Amino acid sequence: MDITVVLCTYNRCESLKKALESVAASILPDSLEWEVLVVDNNSRDRTREVVEEFCHRRPLRFRYLFEPKQGKSYALNAGIREAAGNVLAFMDDDVTVEPTWLQNLTASFQDGEWAGAGGRTLPPQDFSPPRWLSLEEPYNLGGALCALFDLGDKPSELDRAPYGTNMAFRKTMFEKYGGFRPDLGPSPASQIRNEDTEFGGRLIAGGERLRYEPSAVVYHSVPENRLRKEYFLAWWFDNGRAAVRQAGRRPDLWGIPRYYFSIPKAIAWTAYAAMMWMLALHPQRRFYLKTYVCFAAGQTVEMYRQSTRKGI
Repeated sequence: MDITVVLCTYNRCESLKKALESVAASILPDSLEWEVLVVDNNSRDRTREVVEEFCHRRPLRFRYLFEPKQGKSYALNAGIREAAGNVLAFMDDDVTVEPTWLQNLTASFQDGEWAGAGGRTLPPQDFSPPRWLSLEEPYNLGGALCALFDLGDKPSELDRAPYGTNMAFRKTMFEKYGGFRPDLGPSPASQIRNEDTEFGGRLIAGGERLRYEPSAVVYHSVPENRLRKEYFLAWWFDNGRAAVRQAGRRPDLWGIPRYYFSIPKAIAWTAYAAMMWMLALHPQRRFYLKTYVCFAAGQTVEMYRQSTRKGI
């Protein structure tokens, strides 16, 4: 088997059906063997029924795997263990892919130059953001909205990790670097994420090369709840917590736990960001700064929790 598409899902049977229909229409050379492995992370809706319908229609193309341990990283790691492909591509249950997506995302793996790749992830073609939300630099909040990943029209080497809804890696990378961290990744009990970017960052730090492939296009849905300011503020708070977990505990300074220095610094940054937010007049800049206040607050909370857990 050349390629396995790993798709983890939880209680999204309607959007899952659209995602599977889109990837089923993929156009690849006949010489390539590929499969879609759907990992059901303990769903309670019609997810299994939807997937089994595709398995029945195309038994050599689609497979179903049930992972009862809740949390996306557990589902991803189960999919990696079960995947038959030498290259693993990842997509989510709330996206649709272009017919050429899989071929374009994985074409660069034909030689040994690239360890992984990330494609272009866009909102729906008819999407129009509200006035307070920017999807352009310098106030781009598209990552929270729809895992927006658009670095232009030209292929290039990535210096940042791609998002999990549109990325691929050689399977040997998981053997070399391990899987996705279970303390990161969304679950019913937590919306702390970064399991995808942490893994890609791990590879970049290890000297592996990742390719940006703009012709591998995914369209990410934007449900109504993501057009509320409260969603963004909660997302960035959890992102701040995830950033602290991702970084891990740093060495002490002169025998003093680094948390004694880091927590006051984070509090100061939160206060500074709050002041800048209150002074801002432009609506997009104002809301962008407000999300940064939440990010810094999340960092502070997570550092405090870790320090008390470690008895510091």
